[in-house]
Amino acid sequence: MMTSPIRLALTLAISLAIVPAAFAAPPTKTGKTDKGNVLTDAKGMTLYTFDKDADGKSACNGPCATNWPVLKAEASDAAGDGYTIITRDDGSRQWAYKGKPLYTFAKDTKPGDVTGDGFLNGAWHLAMP
Repeated sequence: MMTSPIRLALTLAISLAIVPAAFAAPPTKTGKTDKGNVLTDAKGMTLYTFDKDADGKSACNGPCATNWPVLKAEASDAAGDGYTIITRDDGSRQWAYKGKPLYTFAKDTKPGDVTGDGFLNGAWHLAMP
């Protein structure tokens, strides 16, 4: 059976499109803190999750998002390996890990800081690998 040039080109294009996603680096790193290993952003800043987020939707908008900057996902980013991308109320994209949107904390000043853990009567938690 001969394969048509169009079918061959389409198969090759799909294969090449899948390869980068399969080898894409995760959007987080793992860092060490006084409270153990945590997920961090590319700069090594601790990431957090928020109890009020539900069903892959962020409840942290407006002033909340000023204090808890989101881990932004770019248009070219692809989900995978436990990571998903949610769309925020303002239309921007945010990384989530195991369904929980990820944030940094404005009062953390250097890698390894965990000052946001337990904030707001325990509603904010360290994002653990």
